[in-house]
Amino acid sequence: MITLNRNWASALAAISWCELYTGSIEHVIPDLEQVIRISPRDPFIGAWYNRIGAVHLLQSRVDAAIFWFGHARSANPVLSSIRANLASVYALKGETERAAVELAEARRLSSDDRYSSIARLKTARYWGVSKIRALFEATYFTGLRKAGMPEE
Repeated sequence: MITLNRNWASALAAISWCELYTGSIEHVIPDLEQVIRISPRDPFIGAWYNRIGAVHLLQSRVDAAIFWFGHARSANPVLSSIRANLASVYALKGETERAAVELAEARRLSSDDRYSSIARLKTARYWGVSKIRALFEATYFTGLRKAGMPEE
């Protein structure tokens, strides 16, 4: 369908999700920037900001990740994954108190106990191909451990 309409925001956003989890992360940010230009008031914009932040996190660009996760939190303050992402990047930056606050909020907002441990979180969703899983391990999960999330 994207060949019929290059400005179909939700289709481009779905493609960016696929690119992220299949290892083509270099395409994610440009694709989402186009999505945001096409649909700047879209109700899903917080998810798109969150995904841009995730790419920055996976590439160890902590300050850029904080910037985008902050926009995501402003757009959708009740999404637990955004709060967990912020907990991770704040911890990686050494801001452990802010990280602990965001992790507590992620736990409160979550409809399940996925943020109770690293092991539980790893089973709660798909983390991508091995290259992407390794990046999540080196950044996201490392940050959550520093934020106080136990292994088990």
